[in-house]
Amino acid sequence: MTQTSSSAANRLIKKYPNRRLYDTQTSAYITLSDVKQLVLDNQAFQVVDAKSGEDLTRSILLQIILEEESGGVPMFSSTALSQIIRFYGHAMQGVMGTFLEKNIQAFMDIQERMAEQSKGLYGHQFGPEAWAQFMNVQTPVLQNMMNNYIDQSKNLFVQMQDQMQDQTRSMFSVFPFQPGTPPKDNKK
Repeated sequence: MTQTSSSAANRLIKKYPNRRLYDTQTSAYITLSDVKQLVLDNQAFQVVDAKSGEDLTRSILLQIILEEESGGVPMFSSTALSQIIRFYGHAMQGVMGTFLEKNIQAFMDIQERMAEQSKGLYGHQFGPEAWAQFMNVQTPVLQNMMNNYIDQSKNLFVQMQDQMQDQTRSMFSVFPFQPGTPPKDNKK
């Protein structure tokens, strides 16, 4: 996971107006592929505009995602991307961001546990090829598990929404509000 606060980042990358990225740790220009490798290696870094000092880390990470989505096999369908876009500016935007972040973390925790279990069972961790074979066999099982998890999350969210509505009704019941009357139609 990358860090975006300058105090937590131990690697500074400067972006120059000519769109080049300069790694201050290695004193060399790097590419977006090199930045992707930093992410894959779990290296903490921060990308800043060389002139203004503005933090550009998120922007660079989004560029990497765009490149990944454009080539090969995309992770997100057009429908999923459209739904994500619809959350921008919506009252639930913050909730959606937190929800996605927590679910990605849960997925990573599951993946880490599976890797640890394979190490315990077989005395070593699987390599990428073995994981690919394992996942081809296990994909339907994992998809079923994830669908069950999503259904449970959805049910919990609906319950939370119902509780919030009940609390709102209770809170506003103490105020002497008159029930609203529908506006009269002045058209003749």
